[in-house]
Amino acid sequence: MDAKRVLVFGTVARTGSLGAAARELGWTQPAVSQHVRALERELRVPLVVRSAHGITVTEAGAVLLGHADALAARLRAADAEMAALADSTAGSVRLATFPTAGATLVPAALQAMDALTPGLEVRLVDAEPPQALELLARGDVDAALVFRYDDEPVTGSRSLVHHPLGDDVVRLVLPAAHPLAGRARVRLAEVAHERWVGGCVQCSEHLLRACARAGFVPDVRHSTDDYVIVQSLVAQGLAVALLPELALLSVRNPGVAVVESTDAGTRRLFLVHHADAAGIPALRALLSGLTATLPDPTRSRLDGRPA
Repeated sequence: MDAKRVLVFGTVARTGSLGAAARELGWTQPAVSQHVRALERELRVPLVVRSAHGITVTEAGAVLLGHADALAARLRAADAEMAALADSTAGSVRLATFPTAGATLVPAALQAMDALTPGLEVRLVDAEPPQALELLARGDVDAALVFRYDDEPVTGSRSLVHHPLGDDVVRLVLPAAHPLAGRARVRLAEVAHERWVGGCVQCSEHLLRACARAGFVPDVRHSTDDYVIVQSLVAQGLAVALLPELALLSVRNPGVAVVESTDAGTRRLFLVHHADAAGIPALRALLSGLTATLPDPTRSRLDGRPA
């Protein structure tokens, strides 16, 4: 199998058309088409269905696309390792991270990296976990900082490595004047009658699951993935919410009270990358930086109390 043709096919499948692939590669469209047809002849199966609106990947093409992505990741890793050998202080890694980690964990990790290896560069891309993993699969980033709620189904590709980074405890956020605001702990069932603010897709799904376990369906009146807006709505007495500690570390509205809830759940943090990228020096340095800056997992990030 011709590796170059496989990589060209991967670009065609990712961009959705021969023309878009040609523009990205800097080739002519006939040259791209010729490589794909030659690969189809070599493999004796159709890989794409061509139409006036672009291409559609066949079942065989979808299987090959996974190998094309892995091959591209392997080549990028080799390129990075060779660059690092040529200059031990150079290197870069492209990291997709969700906003709350980008505002809290990542800057501290970058500071730790810079103190040890000042020549390394980290290029950040803002993306929630589903989009971050898509970027990683397409080869647009080298690693993804993601979260998964403890009650969320485990999914993922076998070609990806997940490095556990710790837990991000979910807290109940109430208006400061709420009757339960002074309590150390509040069960979700005690606020079943309240109006709620939903968050990102994963966050809203977790809210529904947590409330279902507590025996009720939340009355979700508002929905936003902006934690500043969530806290503002709560501070005005319009709703209550579940927020992870990282979101409360990056921004804390004085008009809200943060209360522990034993049934609010936890989200687990991971650094994810392709297995073939494990040798990239900048990626190893990033993992070391993240690990070094994580707090004691047995204590709350908010005030140092036992979690």
